[in-house]
Amino acid sequence: MLLAVDVGNTHTVLGLFEGEEVIEHWRIATDARRTADEIAVVLQGLLGQSPLLKGADVNGIVLCSTVPSVLNEMREMCRRYYGDIPAVIVEPGIRTGVPVRMDNPKEVGSDRIVNALAAVQLYGGPCVIVDFGTATSFDAVSAKGEYVGAVTAPGIEISVDALAAAGAQLHKVELIRPRSVIAKNTVEALQAGIIYGFAGQVDGIVERMVAELADDPDDVTVVATGSAAPLVVGEARSVDVHEPWLTLIGLRLIYRRNTP
Repeated sequence: MLLAVDVGNTHTVLGLFEGEEVIEHWRIATDARRTADEIAVVLQGLLGQSPLLKGADVNGIVLCSTVPSVLNEMREMCRRYYGDIPAVIVEPGIRTGVPVRMDNPKEVGSDRIVNALAAVQLYGGPCVIVDFGTATSFDAVSAKGEYVGAVTAPGIEISVDALAAAGAQLHKVELIRPRSVIAKNTVEALQAGIIYGFAGQVDGIVERMVAELADDPDDVTVVATGSAAPLVVGEARSVDVHEPWLTLIGLRLIYRRNTP
């Protein structure tokens, strides 16, 4: 089985592949203070409690990270605890098959390249990927499968935290859809502003990106992913597909490209 690890700024998502299927998955907090040994303890605990791994072993690891300090510890963890199995870390020198047409390709996060690869393999190009994470990331991929540009906006949770911190009579609320857009209380007013406000943001940005990517908007597939995507995809008219495991799928594809 292949273990894929996506280390984000807020959460780390782990997925266990059997062939092309994600058969088990976990989401844990990303903690830059964790050492390689602590990461190994957490990982072994998750793997040990999974009934799907009884009698089976992890025979490959692939990972990407947007947090440099965590990447260093992940690298050490793989070396010390899983040194006998192939481990692929997405970094410069790794074959992805995605040409990056940016002013400085090194500025592009590895997770965004991974997502671009997965989206093209699954749905073809051109496409726009909307990743609802710590930031809301919009990535543009050409018809040739090239990563051609991006938009970055504050994420949903960051916006909620900022609003609660700045408003004397406002507080964090559960992120669920309110009964209606026109709210009858403060909690639902906040929920409506967050969910419908972000849905409008997604539609507005995607519409402009699609117009630059293709003459016919119907030629562009808009793919949503990320932990907060379920809150918005049902309200955003521009989203065509919701693929929660897009990054993990891209990691599996990269592992195949870089191992015998």
